[in-house]
Amino acid sequence: MKTKTTGHDLIALGYRQGKWMKEAIAHINDNGLEGEAMASYLEQFKSPDPIALHNAPVAFSINIKAENELEEDNVSKVINSMQTLMKTPTLVDGAIMPDACPAGPDGTIPVGGVAVAKNAIHPGMHSADICCSVMLTDFGKADPKDILDAAHANTHFGPGGRDRNTQFRFPKDLLEAFETNVFLNDKEMVKIARSHLGTQGDGNHFLFVGRSKKTGNTMLVTHHGSRGPGARLYTKGMKIAERFRKELSPDTKKQNAWIPFDTEEGQSYWDALQVIRQWTKTNHEVIHNSVADTLEIAIENRYWNEHNFVFKDGDLFYHAKGATPLDAKFMPDITGPRLIPLNMSEPVLIVEGATTTTNLGFAPHGAGRNVSRTQHRKSKTGSIMQIFNEETRGLDVRFFSKEIDITELPSAYKNAKAVRTQMDEFGLGKVIDEVMPYGCIMAGDWQKNAPWKIRREKRKKNRK
Repeated sequence: MKTKTTGHDLIALGYRQGKWMKEAIAHINDNGLEGEAMASYLEQFKSPDPIALHNAPVAFSINIKAENELEEDNVSKVINSMQTLMKTPTLVDGAIMPDACPAGPDGTIPVGGVAVAKNAIHPGMHSADICCSVMLTDFGKADPKDILDAAHANTHFGPGGRDRNTQFRFPKDLLEAFETNVFLNDKEMVKIARSHLGTQGDGNHFLFVGRSKKTGNTMLVTHHGSRGPGARLYTKGMKIAERFRKELSPDTKKQNAWIPFDTEEGQSYWDALQVIRQWTKTNHEVIHNSVADTLEIAIENRYWNEHNFVFKDGDLFYHAKGATPLDAKFMPDITGPRLIPLNMSEPVLIVEGATTTTNLGFAPHGAGRNVSRTQHRKSKTGSIMQIFNEETRGLDVRFFSKEIDITELPSAYKNAKAVRTQMDEFGLGKVIDEVMPYGCIMAGDWQKNAPWKIRREKRKKNRK
């Protein structure tokens, strides 16, 4: 009597464990396959040969140059990381912008980088802050202080979400979109999507109020991404991509793993990205609309754009890690020009531009950094309040946590004038208007008085 074939037998023959194996074992045993008959049947389940890295980096455009010694180190690291990245087998083109800075170990797409993949989505190349984006609302001749005050009363910065009493209404069509996607349809995801609606997070996310240089109108600009829902989708995406990496291209770096678009997982992940995009746009809208409702004023104009997303053109997927899309083909709901913020003391640039072979249809997303937050903090001397007063003179700058974060002050960023100069030099968009700064709100150093720290200090005091 023939011994039944098991999964261990197939693994011993060199086959990789997978969903197919249970059905294959049943077929083999039900039909008594052995020898050449079993080998012939199993041929269909053989894993393809691993996809090798490119022998040399795929050529990419360098739209950045060092303006001083400090920037030389930054630009060198960015280019080196991009060269390693461009050996990833799916990539066919790439570019780096004037605001580029390293974002992780060698081979990680830099902030200010664009990587073009064929038939592949790389979750690590859009990172956890999916669809980080900016939205502008034109409030006509409204008083900037009134807009900033109303916004301060309605927005939310810092960790976590809103409690039930302060949550915004979750749109029915958006809820249905979450519930019909395999990546988004879980109770915790939906719960977070509800509570994080109308929140802006921390870090470099902001709410900015200023006046148009061209019209004098008061404008509100918000900057944030997809918060908890995006971060959870990213985690799920990276797990799926890692499974494919082990099977298809083990030599590819983990941060550059991909999901093939022509798979069920690839289609579902792409659809999930579009839902997260819609959630993020709605997140901007509820904050802007709340300001209009509070002040009972009309909205004269509105437009928005992502600068951290994956954009599709045929079988090509443009991964923009901090790069602003210029080309209308990347934005299905295009309603106006693009927005490029620099720092809290500089205007938000309103730009338009054409696609070239070197910009790939993108512009910078901001001013970028030359040094890390830790390095910047160490480089500052004097009291925090003194530094704050010097760098924000004449502006109404507020921190939601009531604690100043000096790593978000203007000196933490690259020289705004240099970024604008390089935009012109490399053909990265034309400035058609500027939102001149009145003031802004940011999260601030919320960790200084984080609840867990307060509890820890209480325990210390009690022990004493």
